[in-house]
Amino acid sequence: MAAKIEDSGWLRAAVLGANDGIVSTAALIVGVAASNADTHAILVAGVAGVVAGAMSMAAGEYVSVHTQSDLEAAALAREKHELRSEPEAELRELEGIYVKRGLTQKLAREVAEQLTSHNALAAHARDELGISRQTRARPVQAAIASATSFASGGALPLAVGVAAAQFHPVPIVGASALAALAILGAVSARESGAPVAKAVLRITFWSALALAVTAGVGAMFGVAA
Repeated sequence: MAAKIEDSGWLRAAVLGANDGIVSTAALIVGVAASNADTHAILVAGVAGVVAGAMSMAAGEYVSVHTQSDLEAAALAREKHELRSEPEAELRELEGIYVKRGLTQKLAREVAEQLTSHNALAAHARDELGISRQTRARPVQAAIASATSFASGGALPLAVGVAAAQFHPVPIVGASALAALAILGAVSARESGAPVAKAVLRITFWSALALAVTAGVGAMFGVAA
């Protein structure tokens, strides 16, 4: 079953966070490992990458979602003022929305009146502004979710990189990261109802390119890009 529309934003954020965590951390470890760094350097670089990436994701998501929250609050404040100052005009506006959705004029008026008498602000927020309890912006939750998903994704290549540091970490970390990304892409595509094969091919191709470029830079200059 495909994910509900109201869940798609959280699914997208979680998938993007995990993808970023896997790709960023794997690329960092591959670049450092390609420069013939020892296990300690790989561990330090990997941990620093996961922590910095998670904090960056959290900060960016918090600022972005908080801006959305501010816009929603301002829109609701304006709507509340209009409901107090021009209740009849707001009622006609709600009625017009329902007519455009296919209701008859009479039924649209009845629905608008009943919803207005129950909770006018909620009705206008949902049907005029597109704001509901399920879709309201929550900055703190978004920041925590982004940081958690990034750290969870980055934990895999970090663990593999440290474990394989004495062997050949570049191909091992790269292969494990691509496998994890393919699985994640397939699961997210299946949940959202998107074509699985295309999602897997897209994410593995671009991730493999990122890993290859970073490994090349590490081998050439002895640093991670």
